[in-house]
Amino acid sequence: MRRSMSETFRPIARTPRGFADKRAADLRAERRIIEAIAEVYERCGFERLDTGAFEYADALGKFLPDSDRPNEGVFALQDDDEQWMALRYDLTAPLARFSAQHWETLPKPFRRYAVGPVWRNEKPGPGRFREFIQCDADTVGSARPEADAEMIAMMSQGLEAIGLQPGQAVVKINNRKLLNGLLSAAGVEDAGQRLAVLRAVDKLDRLGPDGVRHLLGEGRKDESGAFTVGARISASAAERVLAFVTAGQPDRAGTLSSIAEAIGGSAEGDEGLEELAKIDAALTSLGVGADRASFDPSIVRGLEYYTGAVFEAELLLDTTDERGQPMRFGSVGGGGRYDDLVARFTGERTPATGFSFGVSRLIAALRAAGRDSAEKARGPVVVIAFDQAAMAHYFAAAGELRAAGIAAEVYLGTSGMKAQMKYADRRLSPAAVIMGGDEIAAGQVTIKDLDLGRELAAGVTDNQAWRAERPGQVTVSRDELVSVVRRIVDAG
Repeated sequence: MRRSMSETFRPIARTPRGFADKRAADLRAERRIIEAIAEVYERCGFERLDTGAFEYADALGKFLPDSDRPNEGVFALQDDDEQWMALRYDLTAPLARFSAQHWETLPKPFRRYAVGPVWRNEKPGPGRFREFIQCDADTVGSARPEADAEMIAMMSQGLEAIGLQPGQAVVKINNRKLLNGLLSAAGVEDAGQRLAVLRAVDKLDRLGPDGVRHLLGEGRKDESGAFTVGARISASAAERVLAFVTAGQPDRAGTLSSIAEAIGGSAEGDEGLEELAKIDAALTSLGVGADRASFDPSIVRGLEYYTGAVFEAELLLDTTDERGQPMRFGSVGGGGRYDDLVARFTGERTPATGFSFGVSRLIAALRAAGRDSAEKARGPVVVIAFDQAAMAHYFAAAGELRAAGIAAEVYLGTSGMKAQMKYADRRLSPAAVIMGGDEIAAGQVTIKDLDLGRELAAGVTDNQAWRAERPGQVTVSRDELVSVVRRIVDAG
């Protein structure tokens, strides 16, 4: 039995949570950030690599959120050979697989950067999406701390390349070996306790020293009454941890000195200090000061992922949510040393270091700070269509403009002149080309400067002398079309 029209199923047009539709302005902002950061990577000698969207779930290993349930944390499907594949969770796991697969033929160290979407089956939130763009750089095959320093310098240069000045963003640096050494010296060897300590330290910026002190001890009850069990280390060990995580100083050398006093000396801690000292020296040589990259002992990152230096980029601009309320956006990128990832495939430890910018998150952070990088995308010049019989003239004009590198389109709707002009304005077109029967017969064309019209409508008062010499509409010889439109486009 056929359904009647009233019974026809009509789905609700809606965007899945955690995903976003992007129009030209968003894509332009995204592209501009990617191109600016990619230029930094290439200038530092990194080659671009692109891997497929899917990886076998077992290639993600312990970094898969829940390996017993392959679709938890990632978007996964089972292939016809019954192997589980997952949309890539990040760009680093594919790099580890690629490096292990092609290690014999790769230049070593292998320096690569990658740009592309990644997918996470997680609860979305402000600035957190289920699909987003990452922009990574990694060096595989070098254990030198200078390789970490180069990553940090590129993070700083990338932030500068997208328009952030010193003081508006900073890269914070730590080394996992420091806290590990401190805990060993304090007699904290239990793996569960160490993990709880790291989780407590990671909450320092939100809870402050007193809140972390409770989490290092028996635990903490929050405002809702929920109780979080603490690490249950001794009071003396907890004070040593707090002294360490609050040892940051305005300059990197001062922080190193304070850390050395706090950790009390241990083989692993001393190794971490030496690595930070080498990173400091390399950053100084690269001209990266403490206002752009600082040592911060409270930075933890990836609890089971990183093996040495860790770093993250933080936006220092004030940010607000959709209701205009102040909010803390957190990091917009981060990374560190991960010497165990390739070994999952080869059985041999392969040193590696890298970082990632979350491009979608970075754009959201800039918008929350009032630095809206999604500027209005300028549309094409619109050739007004009056008469079906004159379409050849309209397309010839559009073709000339396109050949000269000027975006142009012929209006292909069915509306009249007024609606077409409104269409051109809505497209943010710089100009409209008008060719009625009289203009065509006389070998002329009328060009309306829509950019100027928008300025006047907005009440812009600067540069009046220039505008006085810039007519809002002009009729010129047909062979002047490109030159006149070019002046309007270049002036916009």
